[in-house]
Amino acid sequence: MPVPPPAPRPPPHLGTLHCGHGPLQEIHRDSDSAAEQIQTRKRQRRPDPGGDECHFAVVCCLSTFHLEELGLRNFSKIIKSLDPAKMHKFLRFFFNVMNLNTWIKDKWSQLYDFMFVKQHWIDPLLKWQPKVQQLIHYLDEVLANRHVSLKTSKVTKPKEFNLTVPRPRGLPVPQPIPQQKKPRPVPPSTYKQPKEVQLLEEKKFKNRREAEERLLRANIEQFQNTSPKPEVGDGSITLLGTKTSVMEKKRKASKQVFPTRKAPEESVQKPDIPPIRLNAASILREGALYQRKAQEELRRVNELAQGSGDFSEFLEWQKQMREKDLEQELAEHEYRKLRGKLSYEEAILAHQNQIQENKKKADRKKEETAVLMRRWAEKRLQEEKEMRELVEQVMEGHKNAKQAQTKLQKCKRQIVEEVAEESRKLLCQGREQAQEDLNRRCQLIHQIRALESLPAMRNKCVDLTQTPGYGFHGEMSIVELRERLILLKETQKRIEEDKRDHIIQEKQAKEQLLLDKLEQICLARQVAGKTAALKYEEKKAKPQVAKAARPDERLLDLQRKVEEKSLERKKHTKALKVAKPAGESSVLRRCSEKHQSSLEERHWQEIQGNRQRLLRTIQDHPPSPERVAKPVAGLAATT
Repeated sequence: MPVPPPAPRPPPHLGTLHCGHGPLQEIHRDSDSAAEQIQTRKRQRRPDPGGDECHFAVVCCLSTFHLEELGLRNFSKIIKSLDPAKMHKFLRFFFNVMNLNTWIKDKWSQLYDFMFVKQHWIDPLLKWQPKVQQLIHYLDEVLANRHVSLKTSKVTKPKEFNLTVPRPRGLPVPQPIPQQKKPRPVPPSTYKQPKEVQLLEEKKFKNRREAEERLLRANIEQFQNTSPKPEVGDGSITLLGTKTSVMEKKRKASKQVFPTRKAPEESVQKPDIPPIRLNAASILREGALYQRKAQEELRRVNELAQGSGDFSEFLEWQKQMREKDLEQELAEHEYRKLRGKLSYEEAILAHQNQIQENKKKADRKKEETAVLMRRWAEKRLQEEKEMRELVEQVMEGHKNAKQAQTKLQKCKRQIVEEVAEESRKLLCQGREQAQEDLNRRCQLIHQIRALESLPAMRNKCVDLTQTPGYGFHGEMSIVELRERLILLKETQKRIEEDKRDHIIQEKQAKEQLLLDKLEQICLARQVAGKTAALKYEEKKAKPQVAKAARPDERLLDLQRKVEEKSLERKKHTKALKVAKPAGESSVLRRCSEKHQSSLEERHWQEIQGNRQRLLRTIQDHPPSPERVAKPVAGLAATT
């Protein structure tokens, strides 16, 4: 019965490698001792010098971790530069498929995860094993034909450099310093503000002070109605105390025709602020506005002249409808505010109910997670038991893998030989095709050089009055082209002059139009000033009578619901405070107090803003006494 060949012995000192992973040296030491026991027990290991140990460590690190980065070509160069016998012994041991799948993988799996070792270390080495096998065959041939005598390399003797003496550097020619021109100074107007801006700021500050004083006065008085003062007329005193007298005076004023007279120049006080210059767009826009107002006034006068009736009844009805709409708006605003309070109380109750439900769900979830954790622990123990059984089965299967490994090596050798034969054929075909391409290029180069060597006609007479004769449309000589260009420039110049004259005429017409519009605007402003003064005198004479607002049933019902919800919420919070500890109750109390104070502050800010807006609207557009009384009553009710 034939004795099986002994397993390849590992190279000496392989167990002391340091490849970035400390525990690997123990694995290599164990594999080294096992291979020695299989081969022979009589041979003793002899320590190698320090240089061989370093070589083995470097080659082991490169083949394990950096073989993908280096590639087979660079790795082969490194192996060939070292001792062939020692590298042959190391590669036969380390790239042996049986050693990788049994000794090395099992030892590495004891220190690292099994899947990590298989994917990142064992599989890449098995992938490179067929290619490294070619390198092992090459080392076999080198060892078979190696000579015993070793040639000593000659020592390189350095020679001195024959350097030329550099020339001295010449002195640079001084360049003249350029004289810079004195810059123009910055004008003083750049850092100074114009007078108009200062005057506008003063006017703005003055207006702001007046507005603040008005607001302070309005907040102090709280819209108190004063008794109407007597109006001094032409030698007689009339009291405007009732609404009927105001309506009669309006009717008489509408029927009375005031004689036109020129306002005295002494009464007009010119302001110190310089007039602001208007641009063209603002002049045209204001002129169109006054023109539209004039057309509306003419249409109204024509309708009155044709016999249309008085609109006093319609205006009275319109005033009543507006007052009614304002009252409805205020009631709707109060209704929305109460609805907001009601929704706020309902939200607090819903939030408290949600907290209790969440506590119940959390307790239920904790119980479920405890049950799941117990099940998971039992399942984990079962999986570990199955994994141990599977590892034992795999270890038994490794023992019978030696015969399959030898068959696999033979198949791989045949595949490598076939691939090498095909690569040789492809290389021959590539060389033949490259030679054909080179011959074709040489022929083209000879033809191009022959064409370049032919003489060229250099002298040619040019006639500027002759056409080229290419057959194009509009073909002409150079002289004709120059004449046409001169005529074209003259026509363009004439067109530009005509456009310039037209633009000047349009500009003059526009300036005249703007002057006419400015005159119309000045006249319209004078008329508007007179009418505004008359209206202001009439509005000053109107009495202010307050009228109490009627309560709305819908608002009362909503207010009652809000109070019920607030009482229910307080009861619910008291019940929760009894169940909770003292610390949580104090925190909740502080949060509720802060929230309540913020709500009250926001409520008072809204009331103050409503008062300011109402005061501003009354100052800008003073309404009738009945219209003023309703918002005042609403604000009094809210406070």
